[in-house]
Amino acid sequence: MKDALMMSDEYARQQDANDPLRAFRDDFHIPRHGDGEMAYFCGNSLGLQPKGARAYVDEVMDKWAHDAVEGHFREPAPWMPYHALVRDALAGVVGAQPAEVVAMNSLTANLHLMMVSFYQPTIERTAILIEAGAFPSDRHAVESQLKYRGLSAKHCLIEVEPDQADGTFSMAAIERAIAEHGKRLALILWPGVQYRSGQAFDLKEIARLGHAAGAVVGFDLAHAVGNLPLQLHDSGADFAVWCHYKYMNSGPGAVGGCFVHERHAHSERPRFAGWWGHDQSTRFKMGPEFVPTPGADGWQLSNPPILGLAPLRASLDLFARVGMPTLRAKSERLTGYLEALIRTQLTDKLQIVTPADTAQRGCQLSLRVIGGRERGHALFEHLGAQGVLGDWREPDVIRISPAPLYNHYADVARFARAVQEWHA
Repeated sequence: MKDALMMSDEYARQQDANDPLRAFRDDFHIPRHGDGEMAYFCGNSLGLQPKGARAYVDEVMDKWAHDAVEGHFREPAPWMPYHALVRDALAGVVGAQPAEVVAMNSLTANLHLMMVSFYQPTIERTAILIEAGAFPSDRHAVESQLKYRGLSAKHCLIEVEPDQADGTFSMAAIERAIAEHGKRLALILWPGVQYRSGQAFDLKEIARLGHAAGAVVGFDLAHAVGNLPLQLHDSGADFAVWCHYKYMNSGPGAVGGCFVHERHAHSERPRFAGWWGHDQSTRFKMGPEFVPTPGADGWQLSNPPILGLAPLRASLDLFARVGMPTLRAKSERLTGYLEALIRTQLTDKLQIVTPADTAQRGCQLSLRVIGGRERGHALFEHLGAQGVLGDWREPDVIRISPAPLYNHYADVARFARAVQEWHA
């Protein structure tokens, strides 16, 4: 009886009424389906638009129209230091010092820039360690960096296979791989959250193990930023990269983010340099010698895309109002509710791939449909027809991500009912 009650609209409404963050949904544009709103679970792919984003974009457009080039210098929000407007709030989201973060470029561009500096193979150390099944863009970037240096992925790319029955990784497997290959490791590149399985990792422990083996450690946090409370500075990671269009709700192709630990603030490591990374005090002297700005800013190439940064300001306003600990608390409750409905009502149709341990997941649950890929895709199409939008990842995973800033318990109950009513 209790399990059936959890599926009811009444139960979901009661949970939503008691949710201290329920009003934040009103700060977003919710896509429509028919006469009502869609149940949108794709924040892990493209976050919804904050209603405040348009005002920030319009501010830039108006300044461009009225001030033209003088917009670089005139208040409000002059363009010259515009990227600094997101610095403090972004540092708060990722647990870093302000000088350790910068919003620039895109995720993979930033990954390449970081590997130019932090992947420095020697005769003894040439190998890069990643997870098997890494997001293709990461693997392509890593393999191309090896080729650029005349190295072979066959000999220098180590892909750790998952050792758990559900395709996830134990920390023991990661530790074994680092121990086995430690003497030849130049770089460990690992995700904060694995995109297909939704598994989250202990970044501090991975950084500790990697550094103990003599390797540089970097993280791809595309599915972790805005999803999990991060402590990048305390983790000891050398660098991290991420995007802002998923949980950070900053629009398609949004400007990416980058972290460089403060111990590298005055690094003499090689880098691909650009004018905007030059020390601010002498940048406009237009000298031929590159003098990097200390901190993450020193890896910038060009002046920031102002129109691209504007929506990020709107999203960060919301994150600053909520705070990551409060957001994470709701995320655990909301994703826990989704898990409970699946385990009590839908085990004949769905298998949860993502770890049950809340410390090893964010808000995403990756689901396999009992019966194989064709049934899985049929269910995915059924959900879309019902206005319940998750996303499909080959070969057989439906990802459902109740983002706590805008998803309600009623959305989760609606998903569960749509699955329950489906008959292949």
